[in-house]
Amino acid sequence: MGMHRTHRRHMEREDAIETMAKNHVFKARERKRRTDRMLATVKAGKLPYAPTVMSWLSRKLEKPAKKITPEDVKTLLT
Repeated sequence: MGMHRTHRRHMEREDAIETMAKNHVFKARERKRRTDRMLATVKAGKLPYAPTVMSWLSRKLEKPAKKITPEDVKTLLT
């Protein structure tokens, strides 16, 4: 006989929680690296930026990429 379904699901949940805890460290580092990289790109250039940078700016400023102005970018940099 196999493992009971509820026990198996419980073990899967525990494994998922453990995996998320391990990955949290790596993902936090990657987010910091991405933020640093994007800020360096924003400081070096001017609108319009590459699509990846515009997407990142859009998420940070909570605005559609079409509506981002140079003043919005300045507020982010300060």
